Amino acid sequence: MGKIVVTEFVSLDGVMEDPGGAEGFKHGGWTFEFDSGDEGNQFKLDETLEADALLLGRVTYEGFAAAWPSMEDPVGFADKMNSMPKYVVSSTLESPEWNNSTVLEGDVGEAVGKLKQEIDGVILVGGSAQLAQSLIELDLVDELRLMVFPVVLGSGKRLFGEASDKRTLRLAGSKTVGDGIVILTLERDRDAAA
Repeated sequence: MGKIVVTEFVSLDGVMEDPGGAEGFKHGGWTFEFDSGDEGNQFKLDETLEADALLLGRVTYEGFAAAWPSMEDPVGFADKMNSMPKYVVSSTLESPEWNNSTVLEGDVGEAVGKLKQEIDGVILVGGSAQLAQSLIELDLVDELRLMVFPVVLGSGKRLFGEASDKRTLRLAGSKTVGDGIVILTLERDRDAAA
């Protein structure tokens, strides 16, 4: 059975919007104000190389599909992004052109639940605010990996919004890298939910 891992850059106040500066958000590119150092870069590389598939929302998918196919790097990050299977949750995308891409249509819970049954390994969700929130709400997320940046943005899309119920997580790991960026690894505590 697959494991859904949501990985996000977030501010102290939970904003995840436009960390790379490509979306026109007034604070876009806010992560570039900080250096994550070698440890932070290695963390992102390791989690990508560990992944067996990507699961993305349409907007994030389109941004990645525009950027990654032409990228090259000496450590294999781009090769992995371009070669691994990619699944896109969308009701409007019809013909994904990025290598190894499949559109998941219909009910998100059913489609992702089926995907978890079909893929044995890590299914990595990055960015994709609406999808990440839906997966959390549907209790399909097995692990959250948050790079928490020491900044309060005050506005923007937040990872956690209104929820129908409480979700208990268990801290599985934490470390500080670079300019005070805290990497938190949280697992869904299903025993506490029972």
